[in-house]
Amino acid sequence: MRIDVLSIFPGMFSGVFGESILKRAQEKNIVQINVHDIREFSEDKHRTVDDYPYGGGAGMVMKVQPIHSALEHIKQQTES
Repeated sequence: MRIDVLSIFPGMFSGVFGESILKRAQEKNIVQINVHDIREFSEDKHRTVDDYPYGGGAGMVMKVQPIHSALEHIKQQTES
């Protein structure tokens, strides 16, 4: 089984996935967990992944482009 996690904070998963049942499952090749940094797929020089909501208002939203690019990258990995 393959699990891909997309995050702008990929470092926070190493402890969780490197312990207990998940660690043993990975060592036995039962599960493959891949954590991807969404910022690596951003196309601007500042590696921006969030934006203001359309129409204004409070909060931030994720840009589609970096997420789409990350998903396409994962799709290419699984097809080969």
